[in-house]
Amino acid sequence: MRSKSVLPVLLSALVLALVVAPGEAPSAETITLRYANFPPSATFPCVQMERWAKEVSIRTHGRVKVQTFPGGTLLAAKNIFDGVISGMADIGNFAMSYQPGRFPVSEAVDLPMGFTSARSASLTLFDLIEKYKPKEFAQVKVLTLFTCPPTNFMTKTPVKSLADLKGMELRVAGTNAEVVKRLGGIPVAMPQSETPEAIQKGIVKGMVSSMEILKDFKFAAYTPYATVANLPVVSFAVVMNKAKWDSLPADVKDVLEQMRREQAEWTGKYVDDHVTEALAWSKANYQHQLFELSAADHDKIASLLKPMTEDYLKRTAALGLDGAKIVSDVQALKKKYEQKQR
Repeated sequence: MRSKSVLPVLLSALVLALVVAPGEAPSAETITLRYANFPPSATFPCVQMERWAKEVSIRTHGRVKVQTFPGGTLLAAKNIFDGVISGMADIGNFAMSYQPGRFPVSEAVDLPMGFTSARSASLTLFDLIEKYKPKEFAQVKVLTLFTCPPTNFMTKTPVKSLADLKGMELRVAGTNAEVVKRLGGIPVAMPQSETPEAIQKGIVKGMVSSMEILKDFKFAAYTPYATVANLPVVSFAVVMNKAKWDSLPADVKDVLEQMRREQAEWTGKYVDDHVTEALAWSKANYQHQLFELSAADHDKIASLLKPMTEDYLKRTAALGLDGAKIVSDVQALKKKYEQKQR
C-alpha cells in the first residue's frame, strides 16, 4: 500500500519538472546593466569597458548583460558620476580630474609623481582607494580604478631638453595646464578634436598627453616628435549605482568583487602595451622620433613641480585630511609596483 501511494507523487513531480523546463533546468532572469563612458570607442577606457562587459557575461554564465554606451552617448563626461548616483546609468567610467576638488584622495595620484607606467599607477590608485575608502565615493560602489599612462610631450619641433620647451604653446587638459606653465611652456586649453587643425595652423606647437593617441587619433601625422618626461597620469574610476549594487544576487556580486583589482591591472598593462605598439606604428608610418630627457632635466622637473604637491597638502589640510600621509602612501605604492615590473 505504501509503494502505491508514493508512485502518484513521483509522477506528479516528473510532470511538473517537464512543464517548467523541458530538457533543461530553470534559468535565472537576465540582469541588464547600462554602462556609460565618455571617450570614443577605440580608446583604452572603452576597450577596458568592453573587456569587462564580456568577462562579466562569461563569468555569470550569461545571467548579466552589460549594455555599453561609449562616446558620451548616454551621459556626458562631467555628468557621469552624478548620473550613476541618480540612476540614469547603472555603471559609469569617468576621470576624477574633470571635477577638481571633488575627489581629494584620488587627486594625490594625479600629482607629479613621476610614474613610468599605467600599470604601476593603476595599482597604486586601486590600493590607495581600498585603504582610505574615502567619502568621495560613499554614494557609489567602486568597481575598479585605473589611470592613463604617464603624459608626455608630443610636438611639431623636437624637444630634447627643457630649454626647448620655453615659450612653446601646447594643448593641455586638467592638471597639465599647471605643469606646462611651471616648466616654461604656454598651456592652451582646447578640445582634443580641435588640436590637429590648431597644430597645422601654428596656434599650438604640440600637446601633452599619453602617447597611445599617436596611433588611436593619428597624432603621429601632426606631431613627428615625442619626448618622455613622465608627467602626471589621469585617474579614472568605474562606479555603480548603490541601489543597483544592493539589488544584485550574492553570486553576481562575488564575480564583480573578484574582478575589481584584476581589471585595474589588466587595463594598466593593456594601455602600456598599446603605447609601445603606437610608438612602433608611428615610427614605421611617419618616421616618428622619440627623445628622452636627461637625468638632470628630470631632476629639474621634480623641483619645478614640487610646489604642486605642497599646494595639495594645504588643500587637504583644510578638508581635515592628512595629505602628507596620503602622498607618502602613493610614493610607497609607486616604489613597490615599479620595482616589481623591472
